[in-house]
Amino acid sequence: MTPKQEKIIEAAIKIISEKGYHNTSTSEIAKQAGVAEGTIFRHYRTKKDLLVAIVSPVIMKSIVPIFAEKFVDQVFQQSHEHFEDLLCTFIKNRFEFAKSNIPLIKILIQELAFHPDIQASFKTSFMEKVYPAVSQALDYYKEKGELQDLPNETIIRMIGPTILGFLVTRFIVQPNKDWEDEVEIKRTVNYIIGGIGLR
Repeated sequence: MTPKQEKIIEAAIKIISEKGYHNTSTSEIAKQAGVAEGTIFRHYRTKKDLLVAIVSPVIMKSIVPIFAEKFVDQVFQQSHEHFEDLLCTFIKNRFEFAKSNIPLIKILIQELAFHPDIQASFKTSFMEKVYPAVSQALDYYKEKGELQDLPNETIIRMIGPTILGFLVTRFIVQPNKDWEDEVEIKRTVNYIIGGIGLR
């Protein structure tokens, strides 16, 4: 991207994450980027093209594959004696990722339901990069007798929304609440273990 395109993308991410795609005008983006509105349309034919430029290449082609590989390296390649330790590391990893990418995550959540191509990219990245490692880890801890003998798809369905709900509430719904992050992470771990663990 040219320096002007970078400024446009940065401005669009900031404003769209705060106001939403439909409530954001290209004139606002141009003003924030310090460029003429016509400059936006020289690079992006429509506002929708600008959104796609943010969501598809920036989030789906860059962040998700990188995240998936780093995620596997940081979480599943480490040695964790117990599933509870792995789960805690997993949540802390996703917590730091969310904390560092709040504007992009807001846009992704806002627009994901309306763009099948984004959904497909997410699914592909998860199934190719993350799911095999998660499934292998779950099999390992089931064999150790730490988890109930449930299908891995069921366990992932139980874990995923719980963690996502915590992160969305923490960083998007109630970001200004006086959070005790370590306490909430521990409560989330205990809740999940109580549901799928053998105790």
